[in-house]
This record gives sequence, C-alpha cells and structure tokens, in this order.
Amino acid sequence: MEQRHLGRTGLRVSRIGLGTLTWGRDTDEHDAADMLKAFWEAGGTLVDTADVYADGEAEYLLGQLIDGLVPRRDLVISTKAGSVPDPDRRVDGSRGHLLTALDASLARLGTDHVDLWHVHAYDPATPLEETLQALDLAVSSGRARYAGVSNFCGWQLAKAATWQLAAPGARTRLAGAQMEYSLLQRGVEREVLPAALDLGVGLLPSSPLGRGVLTGKYRHSTPTDSRGASEQLAPFVEPYLDDTATRIVDAVTTAADGLAVTPLQVALAWVRDRPGVAAPIVGARNAQQLTAALSVEALSLPDEICRALDDVSAPVHRYPDHDWSTL
Repeated sequence: MEQRHLGRTGLRVSRIGLGTLTWGRDTDEHDAADMLKAFWEAGGTLVDTADVYADGEAEYLLGQLIDGLVPRRDLVISTKAGSVPDPDRRVDGSRGHLLTALDASLARLGTDHVDLWHVHAYDPATPLEETLQALDLAVSSGRARYAGVSNFCGWQLAKAATWQLAAPGARTRLAGAQMEYSLLQRGVEREVLPAALDLGVGLLPSSPLGRGVLTGKYRHSTPTDSRGASEQLAPFVEPYLDDTATRIVDAVTTAADGLAVTPLQVALAWVRDRPGVAAPIVGARNAQQLTAALSVEALSLPDEICRALDDVSAPVHRYPDHDWSTL
C-alpha cells in the first residue's frame, strides 16, 4: 500500500487507515485479529483508536494483538484523549486529564509510546494553550511521537496550529487533524481543509463512507445486520438517509457501474485522493468488509467521474468562504 507523509512532517502512514471504533463492543477478538492481520499483510500501517472506544476495550484489544500477531514496529498507532462520559462536560482538554488519559492508554495498549496522539475535541472550558501544552509534554517525554487534533472547526485548528508554530519554546507542530469527511459530509472544505493545507496539517478523514451509507446498502432497505439497524448506532446513520444523500448515493452507484467496481470503492477512492488528505480511516466490522475496502488501492477515479461526483455532492459555499467580489 502506498505510504504518505502526514502533513508537513516526516511521519509516513498508509493511505488507508484501520479504525477500531467497534472493537471490544461489536467486533470481538477473533474478527479484530483477522482484520489486523489482513491490514498488515496488505501493507497497512496506520491503526486508529481512542480511549473512549468501548470504554477502553478497543485499546486493550489492540494491545493484546500487537507483537503476538503483528510487530509493533510495523504499525503507526494513533489514539485520542479528551472525550469524557459526562453529560455536563463532554470534553476535558485540561492538561491533567489529557496526560493521565495518555498514561492509561499506554497501559492498555501495552506500549511505551503511541506514534500519533490526538486531542479528541475542542474544550471551550480550558485555555487552548493549556491543552496544547499537554501535547508538547507528551512528545517531549517520549510518550507520543507526533500530535494532532480531532473535530476542531476551522478557526480552532488555525489557532492551534499557528500557536504551535509561533509561540516561543519547544513546541510540537500539529501533524494531523482527524475530521469526518466524505461525499455526504464535505463541511471541512469550507474552512478546516484550507487551514490544514496552509499550515501543513494532514487530514485524516473519519467515516469516509458516509457512515456506511455510500456503500449503497441502504438504498432499498435497512439490512438487519447493519449499523442502521443497531439500536446504538441507528441515530448515527439516520442523518445520511435523506433525499440529498439518496441523490449522491445514486450518482456513486452509477459511477461504480460504469467503472465495473463497487460503490464502496468509488466513494473511498474519491476521499482518499482529495487535496490535503493523508489517509481515510476505515471502520470495518470484519475482515471481509475490510478486504473490500483495501481493494481500492488499485483504483484511481477518472477526472470526469471526480468532476461529476464533485458537482452532485457540492456543499453550499457562500460569503465569506469564497471571494466576496464574485457574489
């Protein structure tokens, strides 16, 4: 699998990443092992997790598989901290919480460092400088090799990345930003992506298949074994089952038929090759689903297909996102 630099850093990652959101909950140890081995054998390196996935079980399960199944040195392990199960405060970006969470993640993963550590979301209750100092301390202590953010809007990403570049002292450049990005969710193109491109931050798209909708599985009904039929995940899928999404999925299916490939491959290839993207994170439930996603490696979409998909899924960009003089 092709490797790409993450942003303006020396860190190289496989251009498809393996997500572990369902590990330890819907994905058991046997399916997780099968996926990790298939991913590694395909040349994949970037494995993404978080301390809140299955209340830490996803990290623990990944840790159990490292070395015994796949050499630790062959993986780029990414995890996140900051989300908390508190209805009154969903995010805690304080230095104390973040560093404590990192130590707990390392214990569950069974490693002395992670390759990439993200702040899971912006915390308006904590000064941003304090949150960023936690990233600096994690890297300077060797517990993390690179650092990034997740779910930051445009001004938050720009402020954080600029602070790390301009503030005095030894600061850690932001390597990556993990954000939802797909043909069904192109909101990052308004301000996040331009900021990331300008400041050298690599984009790691989550839910690159539109929470599974872009595979076409929901075109006529909701499969009983799908996330859309899951009591826990149905609300996650439902926003992408409207008329707008249907038009986009139909276009993806038409393109797939014309290229003799699957809608999954078309949707994943589109986001993988967008400007600024380092590696979409694919969250499969089993090895069969993952193998289908990894088969996109040999596919590059023709320019005319990309333009057609761009047109049908184009978000509304108005002032001030575009030059005001054209309005």
